[in-house]
Amino acid sequence: MRLKHLLSTAILVAASAGAQTKEITLIAPGGIRAAVEQLIPAFERKTGFKVKATFGSGLGTKQQVARGEAFDVPIIQPPYAEVLASGNVVANSAKTLATVAVGVAVKKGSPRPDISTPEAVKRTLLAANSISYPNPAGGAAAGVSFDETLKKLGIAEQLEPKLERAQGGAAAMVMAAKGEAEIGLTFLSEMEDPGLDVVGPLPKEISTPTTLVGFISTHAKDAAAARILLDYLSSPEAAAAYKAQRMQPGR
Repeated sequence: MRLKHLLSTAILVAASAGAQTKEITLIAPGGIRAAVEQLIPAFERKTGFKVKATFGSGLGTKQQVARGEAFDVPIIQPPYAEVLASGNVVANSAKTLATVAVGVAVKKGSPRPDISTPEAVKRTLLAANSISYPNPAGGAAAGVSFDETLKKLGIAEQLEPKLERAQGGAAAMVMAAKGEAEIGLTFLSEMEDPGLDVVGPLPKEISTPTTLVGFISTHAKDAAAARILLDYLSSPEAAAAYKAQRMQPGR
């Protein structure tokens, strides 16, 4: 019922715009990219709106929103105190869309390492010849998270010679799929390369899943249209898309 209501509202809003198709702009981190790209065509067909999406690193997209770059619907990752302080988002419009964990993948057909416990992860990482993951220096949230995991395990210095830092999660997965890295790590939602076997998520004790929160921008060209897209991204239809990308829908 909720989805039908928002789509009915969308039709009315789009109709009020006349013949010209309305464009809604969105910015989001790469961790939710696959799901959003899957959802956009259906949203456009059902509402008549067009969505222009921009994707980047977790830190980079957050900084863009804090600087006031114009996007109707920003999706960002906590902590985001600087974004709220900037006044560039409507604080009470926040919707938790999904959470996603950092996971482990290996080249298809390779033995699956044990990552069932923090101690097992530690043994697996120490035994690996090479490990690829997104470069945290570029603002990649999965890379920042994995660095924190290494610190918690107390093996950051030991592993340094084995670490291969890639420009983004997709690049890290290509390295693993090609066998250039024995183990690859990034968000589970970024493990799309067909040359991979996905082992699973890291234990929560050493790797807290990342939350993705959507807002309406205070600079939205049409706040009603932005609300319709944000509602769609938190609908049951969206939840199914998040699950398909190994994410957990928000509650």
